[in-house]
Order: sequence, then structure tokens, then C-alpha cells
Amino acid sequence: MSPVRGTTRRAQQRASVSRSVRLLNHFRYEQPDPDRFYGALADDSVELIEALHLDVSGTDLRGLTVLDVGGGPGYFAEVFRARGADYVSVEPDPTEMHAAGLPQRASVRGSGMALPIADGVVDVCYSSNVAEHVRDPWTMAQEMLRVTRSGGLVLLSYTLWYGPFGGHEMGLTHYVGGARAARWYTRKHGHPPKNLYGTSLFKVTAADGMRWAESVPAGEATLLRAFPRYLPGRLWWIMRVPLVREVLGSNLVLLLRKN
Repeated sequence: MSPVRGTTRRAQQRASVSRSVRLLNHFRYEQPDPDRFYGALADDSVELIEALHLDVSGTDLRGLTVLDVGGGPGYFAEVFRARGADYVSVEPDPTEMHAAGLPQRASVRGSGMALPIADGVVDVCYSSNVAEHVRDPWTMAQEMLRVTRSGGLVLLSYTLWYGPFGGHEMGLTHYVGGARAARWYTRKHGHPPKNLYGTSLFKVTAADGMRWAESVPAGEATLLRAFPRYLPGRLWWIMRVPLVREVLGSNLVLLLRKN
């Protein structure tokens, strides 16, 4: 399935150099100051998704049902509700759900690989930085398609293993192997990383995502765009270049429209 061009003008125009610098700077606060990191990510996510929905459908998020797969502690809920969306999240880990002490008014405990949601009932289904933490992310991706109504959007965004943030808090040591990086981290800090390779962190590449998207039958969904989430719009072409995209792309967004 080849991406359909010319459908992401607003989203690409808002992807400025200053926005990229700001977002990439926030990554260093993921562990020491999660409120700062996830708050910034939530603001950017709602702006990106609304821009994409305007590009594809011509409408904003008001009155739409948005499902967040892997919603975590709830940082994204208020920003989507502020845009008039009916926001629901699914999160499998109760500890993660309550980590920030935020109210969970529309959260469901469940697995992304078997979403406790009926077929074709959400307008926008998205997942942000979750696929690399799931043993079978493409089962999750299929579930996201299943619960989305005809004409709705699916956005799957995840961190690329060979990019600079692929090792998460293990830094660039993941380039010598995930298991070795985890051992080095444990030796240095006296405890294993939160994102433990082989348990809660897995190697997921851009090629993996493109293969999945291309395997989706044309009658089920259309791949509208594959682009790097954190890079300026002028560099979105990187995702069309194998190998280069794996390192420089950092985070891949797959945007699909359910048919």
C-alpha cells in the first residue's frame, strides 16, 4: 500500500524547526520530570492530530470520539477534552495509570492487543510511543483498525530502535545491543531500566511498520502518509529512504484512513 500524497499540508506546515528543537529538548526530562515531558507531548499530539484531521476530513476534533491506546497516567485527556473531543484511553498497567495522580474519568484497563472496544465505534484511534513496548505491535495496530469507524483515522506513532532515542533511558548504548545496554544500565544505577529490553522494550523499525501498512488490504484501510513525528516538515521525505529513515527518522507516524 503506497502512501497517498497531498493530504497532510497543515500538519506538515506546522512542523517547524523551532517545534522540533523544543520537542527533542523535552526528551531529556522523561525520567526526571515526566510532567514536563508528557505535558509538552500531549499539547503537541492534540495539535498534530487536529491538523491531520482538518487535512483529511476538513473538520476539527469537536464531537469526535478519540481513543488513546496506551494512554498511561492521563496527561493527554484534558488537552483533547479542551478541543471538544470525547476522549477515552486504554491502558494495561494499573500502576502506570495512576503514576501521576491524575483523575481517570474515561480510562479502561485493557490490552492494546485485544482492545475492550466494539468494532467501528471511534472516529480517531491513535497510539503514541507505545508500539516499541509491545511484544506484538502489529496485532495492536490491527486492533486499532478494527475499532475505528469507516472514514475514521488511525495514527500509530512509535520510537524507532535505530534512532538516537531507541534505547530510551539507556541512551545510545542500545547500539551495542539491547541486552548489553540493559546490563550496563543496571550495573551503573543499581537497578534495571524501567524500559527493560526484551520485557518492556523491543526493537521495532520503520521497515517493520511499512511492511505492516503495506500488508493491510486496500479495502480495509488506506495509508495516507508515513512521516517522522519530530522532524521539520521539510525533512519528511526521509521516511521514503530505507536505512536513512531508521537512524534519522527517530519516530515514525503511520497515518491511515479506515475504508
